[in-house]
Amino acid sequence: MATKAQLMQVIQVQSEIARLGLDLSEVMNLVVERVQPLMQADGAVIELVENEDMVYAATSGIAEPFLGLRLKQGESLSGLCVRAGKLLRCNDTETDARVAIDACRQIGLRSMMVMPLVHQGEVVGVLKAMSSQPDRFGKKDEQLLGQLSDVVSSAMYFATRYDRDSLFFKATHDSMTGLANRSLFMDRLRNAVARHERDQSSVAVLALDMNDFKAINDTHGHRVGDAVLKELARRLALASRQSDTIARWGGDEFVIMLAPVDVPDGVDATIERLQADIGQPFEFEGHTLHLNVSMGAASFPDDTHNLDLLLELADLRMYAVKKAYHSG
Repeated sequence: MATKAQLMQVIQVQSEIARLGLDLSEVMNLVVERVQPLMQADGAVIELVENEDMVYAATSGIAEPFLGLRLKQGESLSGLCVRAGKLLRCNDTETDARVAIDACRQIGLRSMMVMPLVHQGEVVGVLKAMSSQPDRFGKKDEQLLGQLSDVVSSAMYFATRYDRDSLFFKATHDSMTGLANRSLFMDRLRNAVARHERDQSSVAVLALDMNDFKAINDTHGHRVGDAVLKELARRLALASRQSDTIARWGGDEFVIMLAPVDVPDGVDATIERLQADIGQPFEFEGHTLHLNVSMGAASFPDDTHNLDLLLELADLRMYAVKKAYHSG
């Protein structure tokens, strides 16, 4: 049985979720962050079903670098959990034929518990607690994980109660701007990199950060600041190709995946075009606002074959541009 302290922490998680409202992607991120310490796990994941795959839609701990990872339903314990509709436990991935062993070894996962997430009578994903040690979880952990999965399932219901078909959109898109969120961006980035193995096409990532956004908030208030973020998202979407992916990374930070793209000419041309489109004055409730962003770019495979480093390089180059902007 879960302890009184653990049950109180589940109630605390429910209170935090209530404050988040209907932002399903933020709810999922919150839950995996709380699962890890609550269950003394090394990591936690929410995987969603998409066609024949299981997609890592929210991650924490040892699973965090694998956001957007895809596993075949028929080759993973998570997929079996979806089909069975009940909790499954693996005591040691090295001796359990039901698991995707290559992915487990890549993550450093040795034992796990997987609980189905039910939305409107259908299993749409799983909540997974994982450990780098074998035999980490037992019967006493099952109730706790079950309660947390109920919390996620409830959030899914309330986030989509007026639109039955919007679950996956709400789980993979930013609620304010409608752009992709981190999990969808990483999913598409991994797919684009996989395509490179077939056609040798290049992929680039642009990191964008608004200049003077704090001043806009301080001067005009957060309502105007929100309008600015939505307008920036709209302009980015209009200026980008259908094959590209734009995501809100958090706050006033955005990322764009260009795939395919010529390096460096195509990247430079895109930055120049985006700057021109973004820089047009924005009229809102009698205010004339000027949108300005700093951008940095990194490309695969020219700069690196490592996805985390690819994002880090784009971010570092963006901050170098931002530093020059403020010092200039």
